[in-house]
Amino acid sequence: MDYFIHSRPSYSLAEVTLYPGEQLVTESGAMAWMTDNMRAETSVRGGIMSGLSRTVLGGESFFQNTYEAEGAPGTIGLTQGQPGDILAYEMDGEELLLEKGAYLASSPGVTTNSDFQGLRGLFNEGMFILRVSGNGTLFFSAYGDIQEIEIDGGYIVDNGHAVAWDSSLDYRLTKAAKIRSFLFSDQIIMEFSGRGRLWVQSRNPRSLANWVHPFRSVKSSNDG
Repeated sequence: MDYFIHSRPSYSLAEVTLYPGEQLVTESGAMAWMTDNMRAETSVRGGIMSGLSRTVLGGESFFQNTYEAEGAPGTIGLTQGQPGDILAYEMDGEELLLEKGAYLASSPGVTTNSDFQGLRGLFNEGMFILRVSGNGTLFFSAYGDIQEIEIDGGYIVDNGHAVAWDSSLDYRLTKAAKIRSFLFSDQIIMEFSGRGRLWVQSRNPRSLANWVHPFRSVKSSNDG
């Protein structure tokens, strides 16, 4: 498998070349274009319960597509719904945790499972994360640019900016009571500790909602 990520970081698109016998698993709707020798198969990867878990709990697609080149190398272009970056990461038996919606595609040797974070997840968007493990290439996406941070000790980030992190890191969600966020509520932050890597996105969907909120269409009492 070869790949190149175009138009980084604002409007990234991953162009992946598969050689005969290689496969790529993608989220439903991730394909932007492909050569005509690419064969696609749609399935509920891991079975119905796994598909429901990914969809209801992890915010991913119920169906996933598997692409394979026939007869000669084939190329597929992958992109996400929001404007932002795509990162290709080579998994080597380790485990990463992804915010819901960040997973884009991977080699078949990479497995994904939704993970309930207990009561600490009640502050988090969706209350669930995606646990990714195995071997192969993982593509994950973000809203805005992706920055990698090496943590050795402690680190604090707004939970709307966290995209992925090593499972070796401990974390907890808490309210920053003295910092106000969307519609004057307390800002929710993630406190990481330990040693490992954290990937953050430069834009926050909730901050966008905050900016758009004053311009929303409001129905008047005089409207019919």
